[in-house]
Amino acid sequence: MPRGERIIVTIGVMMAVLLQVLDTTIANVALPHMAADLSATQEQINWVLTSYIVASAIALPISGWLADRVGRKRLLLISVVGFTVSSVLCASAVSLTEMVVFRALQGVSGAFIVPLAQATLFDINPREKHGQAMALFGGGVMIGPIMGPVLGGWLTDNYNWRWVFLVNLPVGIICALVMLRFMPKTETHRRRFDLFGFALLAIALGALQMFLDRGEQKDWLQSWEIIIELGLAIAAAWMFVVHIVTAKNPLFDRQMFADRNFSTGLVFMAVTGVLLLAGLALLPPLLQNLYGYSVLQSGFLTAPRGVGTLISMLAAGRLVGKVDSRILVGLGVTLMAVSLYLMTGFAIDQPSKPVIISGVVQGLGLGLIFVPLQSLAFETLGPRMRTTAASLLNLSRNIGGSVGISVVSAQLVRMTQVAHADLASAVTQQSIPTASPEILQTIGPSYGPVAMALLNAEITRQALFIAYLDDFKLMMIVTLAVLPLLLLMKRGRKVGTGDAQHHLAMD
Repeated sequence: MPRGERIIVTIGVMMAVLLQVLDTTIANVALPHMAADLSATQEQINWVLTSYIVASAIALPISGWLADRVGRKRLLLISVVGFTVSSVLCASAVSLTEMVVFRALQGVSGAFIVPLAQATLFDINPREKHGQAMALFGGGVMIGPIMGPVLGGWLTDNYNWRWVFLVNLPVGIICALVMLRFMPKTETHRRRFDLFGFALLAIALGALQMFLDRGEQKDWLQSWEIIIELGLAIAAAWMFVVHIVTAKNPLFDRQMFADRNFSTGLVFMAVTGVLLLAGLALLPPLLQNLYGYSVLQSGFLTAPRGVGTLISMLAAGRLVGKVDSRILVGLGVTLMAVSLYLMTGFAIDQPSKPVIISGVVQGLGLGLIFVPLQSLAFETLGPRMRTTAASLLNLSRNIGGSVGISVVSAQLVRMTQVAHADLASAVTQQSIPTASPEILQTIGPSYGPVAMALLNAEITRQALFIAYLDDFKLMMIVTLAVLPLLLLMKRGRKVGTGDAQHHLAMD
């Protein structure tokens, strides 16, 4: 493509990516306002998030098949238009049922945008520009979840929650017009649709997302609903794996999983999802509940992570192709571990500087992981596999994020209880003046119910803070655990054709 048209297409595609990625987190802060307007309980309003996540997870794996069938340009246009229309419908919803249905439609429409955009950026750029293209793409994917709560909080505070969805309308229209005019068409390929394989995968993903999203509300395996969802997820996933191995025309080309770079990249991408989304699930509540920052203030304090991500992505985009990508990924993982180690040293009474420093370091690490990892995963795959590969990488990141959020949330509750028990066991009538002299000044020497309530509240606050530090430590261990996987990855010397008879020269 001519350079000018390539720039225009890149802008249109990245607008579509930001449109979809922002909506994964932008609605979270508006949930209490939605619940009030739609007359829903806290548990009911959570279906607004669950329906979007489940619908997106189910639709994402068939991106490659649909792109082959109808063409990438047409599918991307349909996705952007569908996402924009469903956003307007969400803004106009007057009942919880309408909102859940429209959010599910938004999830299905948006599921195809990110993998199609990623494959498009690979195709319209020459190989020497792939690193820069992935840096740009990664910037949108990484910054979106970070900026979503900030933008959502600002719109909700200054206007109302419906603007969280209405803001998509002008962006979606511009994006669709740009792609309609400038985006190149791609060839279509007729291939059989593996309906049985897709049904198994849809059941597995849907049940897994329901299990992860509702497990904490239902006290995990104490609820029959959660037990059934877990059983369905395991059974369907096992049957899908057997089907992929044995079927004549499976949903995904088995050759993709034989590629060591791509298979290892899937694992790394899942861990990236854990670090990105689980970190976002932990830090804002910590800043708001224990440090007393507002929604907007906590959003601005997490923004330095986005700044660090942008800086490292720009640097990685220049270095990919010149420096071994495995070294860049290893450096990124190390920086992530360092940032999480810094977070385990937070104090319950501290200024904002440690939060900002650890955020910048973490952002630098995320950027160095994401861009080289994309290049490594795609480098040894042929062009015809790119859309499917992109959808699987994004699915891996989403599942990793969902699992990470569920694990750190459950761990937070459990470790809070453990820490509370440990701290409370050390409190006696003789130790109260030492533990909290403020109580004596406020209540006097007689320890009545009010004094005990105040002391218990302080113990609970300290226990919750300890649990946050334990979660950061757990994430640091997970980060370091994946570092040896780099030894499995190889640096390709030329782009593969995707055909069995063409093998890559490897280091």
